[in-house]
Parts: sequence; structure tokens; C-alpha cells
Amino acid sequence: FSHSAFTFGIESHISQSNINGTLVPPAALISILQKGLQYVEAEISINEDGTVFDGRPIESLSLIDAVMPDVVQTRQQAFREKLAQQQAAAAAAAAAAAAAAAAATTAAPAAVSQQNPPKNGEATVNGEENGAHAINNHSKPMEIDGDVEIPPSKATVLRGHESEVFICAWNPVSDLLASGSGDSTARIWNLNENSNGGSTQLVLRHCIREGGHDVPSNKDVTSLDWNSDGTLLATGSYDGFARIWTEDGNLASTLGQHKGPIFALKWNKKGNYILSAGVDKTTIIWDAHTGEAKQQFPFHSERSCPLMETCVYYSQAFISFLFFFFKPLTLLQNEVNAIKWDPSGMLLASCSDDMTLKIWSMKQDTCVHDLQAHSKEIYTIKWSPTGPATSNPNSSIMLASASFDSTVRLWDVERGVCIHTLTKHQEPVYSVAFSPDGKYLASGSFDKCVHIWNTQSGSLVHSYRGTGGIFEVCWNARGDKVGASASDGSVCVLDLRK
Repeated sequence: FSHSAFTFGIESHISQSNINGTLVPPAALISILQKGLQYVEAEISINEDGTVFDGRPIESLSLIDAVMPDVVQTRQQAFREKLAQQQAAAAAAAAAAAAAAAAATTAAPAAVSQQNPPKNGEATVNGEENGAHAINNHSKPMEIDGDVEIPPSKATVLRGHESEVFICAWNPVSDLLASGSGDSTARIWNLNENSNGGSTQLVLRHCIREGGHDVPSNKDVTSLDWNSDGTLLATGSYDGFARIWTEDGNLASTLGQHKGPIFALKWNKKGNYILSAGVDKTTIIWDAHTGEAKQQFPFHSERSCPLMETCVYYSQAFISFLFFFFKPLTLLQNEVNAIKWDPSGMLLASCSDDMTLKIWSMKQDTCVHDLQAHSKEIYTIKWSPTGPATSNPNSSIMLASASFDSTVRLWDVERGVCIHTLTKHQEPVYSVAFSPDGKYLASGSFDKCVHIWNTQSGSLVHSYRGTGGIFEVCWNARGDKVGASASDGSVCVLDLRK
């Protein structure tokens, strides 16, 4: 990475540039590259006469493929052949329809008001399709239930961070919201109504020891997690240290055994162990009381770190390791962005840059469902807090997927079908979160919007536009407030009470 950055800087003469780097938004280069790929893909999909191939590409272009003339020409030819097949099929369907209409005119009219059932592959009202894994490329925008805009009086904007706020998480027992930022601090915001009006903040400065003194690490806070009773907050940092803080902002322990940045950490359900994962290809289980590293798992693949982001199922951490690493899952062809256990701990969902969402069972090596509907990378996934082993056992379990194609999809896990496609966002969606009762879903996108959806109808019920791209959304324990962290250093809290 250092060599690549040096080469890029030298060849681009960046030192001679008068561009103010502070004005360049996060992920600007990635956004430009994505738009370039979109342009090439669009160019491939359009025929010489202006007609457009109506279908999902077999696979997305890579950066290398996009600049290879032979690859582009091959894709264009394949699309043109498929377009010809589409046109032939459409002509045949039109002829059949004309014949059927002619036959209908000679028959007595009967039951003309009867609703025709959807044909195989056609979307129903909810966007569900008869084909188990069919793809709906013509999802209609969700209906808006009246005025959904959240008024300023119901939105609290918290400012104090001096850089992007990557993560946020509510305390599970009180209205304390923790946030982690690129300014090398985490903050605990007190949003309890009895806190003398307004919100107060505790600044958790991440420091390292140098020359016998504590100095700011100047590294991003990359992850954070509250223990189950809300008394301790664990944070992971790009400086390679995990830290444990009390709810009143005091540093309780510093955990230092990783040899590189930490990108994920989780408490177990009992609150006596913490699991951390780093780019040093190791995962460590820590004793939360003593700060001792109890066990360290070395992995030999550079892809271990992304996979470890969410692989802990509370007290069943060891099951996760045994299943995922000692019983390797197959068919993971591209970069895996997230994995999540369902509430029962029996199913594991994974999402990838190959635009697929896979569901795995503890009982077999191959995936239970291979769900393909998104047209770009799937960045994250979340299970609903419903079904067996939850406080909402009478509601069916769902899975939400958020993608760089600007959509969120809700999946019926048992049948392996998409039940809703949520299409109001205009930029990549980085975060989704279910309300505690599973009736609502919050989504946050780099279009600066937080949307709240009804999971049963798929309708948009609340919407808020902030001042920065949204990295993370989360619900408080009562389900009446949503927190969101943003790229401009702000944290917003949306009060959904009427």
C-alpha cells in the first residue's frame, strides 16, 4: 500500500496540485472509478440503433476489464446476441397475444373483471416474483404515506467530531449514543430526557504511550460495541489497540496484541469476553476483566478481516470459528463484505462484491440460498429481530441487504425470494438496521438521507436529509429513536415519537 501510494503521488504530481484536500469528500476516487465503470457498462449495453439490452449483466466489469478492448467487444457481442433473442421473444409473444385476442373476440365474454395471476417471473404488488430467484429489473418506487419528511424539531444534530464519523451504537439500556470518528476519538452522547435539556458529550481520546507520556494516536476509531448491560464500551482503532471504557468515559483497559489496525470487535452475550479482528490476519479473544488475550487465531488469507466483521454470534463465538474457518464455506468467489448470524445462530448470511447474497446452514457445506438481484456490490446485510430465539417469535424472519446500486432489498429467508425492493436512495447504501420489533427498517446512504421503511408493506414512512453522507444507522432499545453518523463529522438523532 505504501509503495502504491508513493507511486501514485509521484506520477500524479500531487505535490504540485493546488487542490484543497479537505474539500474532497470521502471515497471520491472510488466514486469516480465506479461512475467510469458504469459508463463503460452502459456503453456495452446500448446497441448501435439505440436499443438497450433489458437484463442484468452476467457479471460486473472489473477495472482491468473496462480498459481491455477485447473484453469490451466480447461483452458487446454477447449483449447484442441476447438483445436479438429478446426481440425475437417479444415478437413471438406479441403474435401469440394477437392470436389470443382474436380468439377471445369469438368467445362469449365471461369473468372479464377477474384479475389475472402474475406470470412466471413477473413481479407482484410487493415486488415478489414467482420464480424463486428471478430478478425484478422494473421495481416501481415505493408509495409514500403522506408527508414523510421528519421536521427539524424532531431531529437533533450533534456536533463535536472533527472528522468523518464512521460508526455509532446505542447503549442497550439507556439513551446514550456512542460514536467513533477519524479524529481518533469516540464520544458518548447523553440523550436522556432528564439530562437538563440538550445533549452532553464525553470525549474518549485514543492515545498511545510515547516516551512515558500519552499522546493522541491520530488514528481512526474503526469499531465500537456496548456490552449487554450497557456498563462498558469497547472500541477498536486503526492504531492496533482495543480499549474498554466505562459509560462515564473513563478508560478501563487497553488491549494491545494486534500488529495492525483493528476493523471489528464484539462482546459476547455474557459480557466477559471480547473478540477483535485485525488486518494482521489474526483474531483475538480477550478476557474483558483482566485484559488478557485468552486465545489468538491466526489465518492465512488476507480475506479473513472482512469476514470477521460480524462473525460472532454472542456466546457462541467458538461455534462461529469452528464453522466458518475450520469448515470453510465454498463458492465465495469475490471479496466478502459482511457476514451475519441469524438470531437462532443456525443460519449465516454473507454478502459479496460479486452482487450475491448467500445463506448458509450449520448442517451443510453448500449454501441454502444463492440470492441474485442486486446490480452492484452488496455492502452490508442485517437479520430482523423476529422469528425463533427472539422477542418477536410470531413474526417471520427477514434479511435486509444494502447495495452500491442504491437499493435495499428485503428477503423472505425461508422461500429465498425478494419481497420488497426499496428504491428511494440515489447513492450507495452503507447501512441498514431493523427496529427492535422488526416492523421498521432504517437505511442510510451517501446521498445524505436516512429513510425509515415499513417492512410489511415496503412503504416509506419517514425520511430525513442530513448534511453529510450516512455511514451508519442504529435504533435505540425502545425503537423510538434512530441515530446516524455522517461523513461531515455530524451525528444526528431522529425522534420518531408522535
